[in-house]
Amino acid sequence: MTASDGIAGPHPILIIASSDAARRRAREPVEAGGFRAVPLTFDEAPARLELQPGLSAIWIEVDESVEEQLDALLDLVQADVRAGRCPAVVSAPLELVDRIEAQLREPGTDLLIDATPSDRAVALARLVTWTVAKNAGVNDDVSRDSSDARLRQLSDEISRIAATLARLSTGPGQIPVEKPEPAGEAPPVSLETVRQVIRARRLRARYFDEEIFADPAWDMLLDLLQAEIAQHRVPVSSLCIAAAVPATTALRWIKSMTDAGLFKRRADPHDGRRVFVELAPQTSDAMRRYFKEVGKAAVV
Repeated sequence: MTASDGIAGPHPILIIASSDAARRRAREPVEAGGFRAVPLTFDEAPARLELQPGLSAIWIEVDESVEEQLDALLDLVQADVRAGRCPAVVSAPLELVDRIEAQLREPGTDLLIDATPSDRAVALARLVTWTVAKNAGVNDDVSRDSSDARLRQLSDEISRIAATLARLSTGPGQIPVEKPEPAGEAPPVSLETVRQVIRARRLRARYFDEEIFADPAWDMLLDLLQAEIAQHRVPVSSLCIAAAVPATTALRWIKSMTDAGLFKRRADPHDGRRVFVELAPQTSDAMRRYFKEVGKAAVV
């Protein structure tokens, strides 16, 4: 497929990379997808973004510290995405996820963490779909949904989890209401009980392939309940690790669980570049009622 086929379109993808190795990683899928890649350094990027007449996308590939340049660049890119100029992809290592995720609030931005070639290929496919939809005048939200069947499945699963937790939080035979019950009415759960469940889940990896039991939603719910009981705050990076799936997958689950009202995001009052995640009140209530109902039965 080439740009002349009408899929990639006439405009280039700007690749803004922190090193030569990062530039190569980003260029390979972009050029294989038929786009014209324009590689830039972080120093060159601001002026080029201002002058470039048209873009298919912006791709930022980070593999080393770029200090305050990264914050300023992300602000510029988010402004372009917000204005509908083009979508963006940001690929970075896990140690930067808190710093970057706190800034990326536009739905037209894909965040890849410790990305594999497959992750980059999926991100490129989403860019192609976005470009086709834009050229055809199709709504971006619709095009993004249709571009990836896995995201539709994730959405269905989130809806199922939300419905289940809503039933648990209100009890049998009751109708869910917008206003959750006061936190004090939720049954108490011991910190040690939750920790034992988490330990038991981790032990399975000693005997079986961890992918067999991948359940990021439940792993994150348990981790956030444990943190709530212990009165600890959980940054996005820690929750990604607790999910026991690739970080990019975990980020999509976090976003979907937040959009569904199961999680809440809270800005770090001491560091604007970090966000904490916590259970929404009704989710906390449902988890506590669940543990009360199962009692001392093995919960894995």
